[in-house]
Amino acid sequence: MNIFKFGGASVRNAEGVKQVLNIVTKHKEDLIIVVSAMDKTTNALEKLSYKFYKGENYSEDFNSITNFHFDIIKELFGHNKEQNIYKLFNSLLEDLKEILQNEPSLCYDYEYDRIVSFGELFSTTIISEYLKNKDKNNKFIDIRKCLITDENYRNANVNWKLSKKLCQQIFTFDAYNIYVTQGFIAGTPTNQNTTLGREGSDYTAALLANLLDAKDVTIWKDVPGIMNADPRMYKATITIPFMSYKEAIELANCGAKIIHPKTIKPLENKQITLYVKSFLEPEDTGSVIKNISEKINLPPVYITKFNQLLLSLTPRDFSFIAEEELSHIFNTLAKFKLNLNLMQISAISFSFCIDNNNAILNDFIQELKKDFEVLYNTNVKLLTIRHYNDSIIHELLKNENRPLVEQRSRLTARFVLSNK
Repeated sequence: MNIFKFGGASVRNAEGVKQVLNIVTKHKEDLIIVVSAMDKTTNALEKLSYKFYKGENYSEDFNSITNFHFDIIKELFGHNKEQNIYKLFNSLLEDLKEILQNEPSLCYDYEYDRIVSFGELFSTTIISEYLKNKDKNNKFIDIRKCLITDENYRNANVNWKLSKKLCQQIFTFDAYNIYVTQGFIAGTPTNQNTTLGREGSDYTAALLANLLDAKDVTIWKDVPGIMNADPRMYKATITIPFMSYKEAIELANCGAKIIHPKTIKPLENKQITLYVKSFLEPEDTGSVIKNISEKINLPPVYITKFNQLLLSLTPRDFSFIAEEELSHIFNTLAKFKLNLNLMQISAISFSFCIDNNNAILNDFIQELKKDFEVLYNTNVKLLTIRHYNDSIIHELLKNENRPLVEQRSRLTARFVLSNK
């Protein structure tokens, strides 16, 4: 059994959905298809959920999301609204409307997971129905019924034992050889929506592979494979054909968008191979991530994370930054579900870089100000160069302002830079 994961960029329009059909049609083995929300739908739903939570007008956002998906449906299925896809999609819209017509709770993370989950429900419903219409019989699975987590909304932790039991009961391949399900989202034992962390669809594919002992996982992207840099930002990029689990984890942790940071561990635990291939050129070999014992000489790999927040904290009494202060800072980060992308410590200050989240930024800063003097820079970027050399550092920094923060280890150099 194999697992295919299709990201939002792959299924961003009707042509993308048609390409899913082409790829699946050529595949002959048992298959689970894991799908992300279409194009930028997650971003749009995040914006909608924030406005809903704050009591702002979200009607334009709701209509934009609705029209985007209906346009794709019309192109794939035509305008006959008696078709099953229209009934299914309208039913999902009614479920979303019901949430939005009520007062939000006091927990933003809970509301976020309730609303943002619809992106994956929309995309999988459309793709499953389109495959059926093209005589590719498949079973639609609501992953929230079998991938079970705790109630740590927006970054839920998987209940491995219960999820394994339920997944093995559902993904039997007795009556179907193709299943279509959602990435990123999950459910609690009490049927509440949860999500696995931003860009978490890769992680879903890896979890299912581990729980069901899949042969391999293929992530279909709009690039030829794992590149040494984002080809949309840098010229003369190259594809890396082979990579170890360890190196993939390092790159993902540094912010490489090609793979979610949590993806590799479930695969490495069972030695399941991960392929990263071109959605547009499916016959190309792409990249392979597996257990590699020999050392591979990799080129410099550079990753840029935008919309970062750089903070510097100093105790109000100018005491040393010691274990107690660090523990307090980390607990505050955990409370707001924020992950450190970089940190640097001196005697009386602690600086760190995180993804900016406007929905919680003010509350987070106010919490820190209870105990620290807080300085921060918004809209900075974090440049990471793995396997660096002096010439590549010079080339990438020659047109930049002086770094706000600079770090170097044996294999990795990192720079926090102000946006011009």
